[in-house]
Amino acid sequence: MRRQGHYGDGASDEALLSGVALGDERAVLIFVRRYQRRLFGLALGIVGDSGMAEDVAQEAFIRILRHAAVYDVRRGSVATWTLTITRNLAIDALRVRRPIPTAPEDRAFLDLISSERLPDDAAAMSESVAQARSALAALPMDQRRAIVLAVMYGRTVAEVATLESIPLGTAKSRIRLGLAKLREAATVMEIP
Repeated sequence: MRRQGHYGDGASDEALLSGVALGDERAVLIFVRRYQRRLFGLALGIVGDSGMAEDVAQEAFIRILRHAAVYDVRRGSVATWTLTITRNLAIDALRVRRPIPTAPEDRAFLDLISSERLPDDAAAMSESVAQARSALAALPMDQRRAIVLAVMYGRTVAEVATLESIPLGTAKSRIRLGLAKLREAATVMEIP
């Protein structure tokens, strides 16, 4: 049997979440009203689509309500905890929606990086971008591929390891070494 508590709108987040953990319907109602705009706004800012943001916010509330009992005040505020859950779900939703990345060694991939620019764009194109491109091209193919997957496509190290069919440690090493070489090249070329 769910309890009905007497929470006012001025109740602390922690008190509300405790009520949620105990199954108090009034606490759930006040908690959802208090956080619905923030969770939806954060999700919308990340995914850029209101329908998807609604789904993300709804899933976030389901997780928050389901796991309210495991919230630990020592690890952060209720607001931080709820927004972190929402942020992670929004990023996961983007990853699911994102198309399969193109392998960097494919000629079609290289054609996507056009050197042609409109006159206004050409003026904005700086020498440092060209230097960064050449620094990336100078990397060994395995490091370049790992960097492109991690940086351009936002893949995690574990995803890079899976996509490349390599051990996790090897993926970490390729990304770390590739980024170190790019930093070194940037220092040598004085890229701002």
